Amino acid sequence: MGSGEANSGFRSRIEHFLYSGDKKHVFAGIAIVSAVFGLPWFLMNRGSKHQSHQDYMEKANKARSERLSSGQSPLK
Repeated sequence: MGSGEANSGFRSRIEHFLYSGDKKHVFAGIAIVSAVFGLPWFLMNRGSKHQSHQDYMEKANKARSERLSSGQSPLK
């Protein structure tokens, strides 16, 4: 058996897997695509706390009031 025959068998198996429409093949494809895109998203977002717009505005208002209540304006 030459390398061309072995390669052809592998290719036909892959094509069967991709184009068969078999439920387990479709499920496996969805799982692979989900892992490829979901894993990087999970790793990027695992340490950060998502803030709402309200949280951001409260933090900004607190910082602004602290700056303004610090006494004198630096624009002398």
